[in-house]
Amino acid sequence: MVFKRRDRLPIWQTVLRLLWPQGGWGRAAIYVKHRLRRLPDTPRKISRGIMVGVFTTFTPLYGVHFMVAALLAVLVRGNVMAALLGTFFGNPLTYVPIGVVSLNLGHWMLGTEMDREVDETIFGKFWGAGEDLFWNGLYAITGRPTNWDATILFWHDVFWPWMVGGIFPGLVTGVAAYAVSLPLIEAYQRRRRGALKKKLDAIRARAAEKAAAKKSAGAKSKVGPARGERRT
Repeated sequence: MVFKRRDRLPIWQTVLRLLWPQGGWGRAAIYVKHRLRRLPDTPRKISRGIMVGVFTTFTPLYGVHFMVAALLAVLVRGNVMAALLGTFFGNPLTYVPIGVVSLNLGHWMLGTEMDREVDETIFGKFWGAGEDLFWNGLYAITGRPTNWDATILFWHDVFWPWMVGGIFPGLVTGVAAYAVSLPLIEAYQRRRRGALKKKLDAIRARAAEKAAAKKSAGAKSKVGPARGERRT
């Protein structure tokens, strides 16, 4: 690939970059902002993409956020790239409050509560469900009996409450992102069109001056020989 690194990063550095990008999350946010501004699409489509991208971060569908955001962008006729960039709203600094709010709200809406008898953190339950998926897939191939207890626990304690509870705050935050980004992108595109128009007008003016100068020089060259003939 053209943009592939020549020196491959060690695994620990790759994980560290995912948690804390080079230059920090502030620099990453500035990069995302500039990328969003320069997308070649209408402000409304870009803002709709941002909206669904932000909404996606409130779902527990980790690992497929890009796919979910792209699908939602197609459904709402938003910009797909803006949706992918919008998912960067979810990062190590925001995932904790997103998870706390979504889980607590989801359990409250469902009338359930976290299973306190199982001494595992939320991350432990995510990990347990992942292990179930991996090992039971191998067991199914080899014919060994499978056990989905960790997945069932994860579903009832984490995934379903998070999915239900993340809808409302996700919608509110997504709509807020749409309301904030739309006028900003419209103003940026107007300013950019104005700057491009000035540059184009300046180029046309210089071209007109060159054409006029060339025409004037041609006229003088035609007049010169005529005067010389009269003198002879």
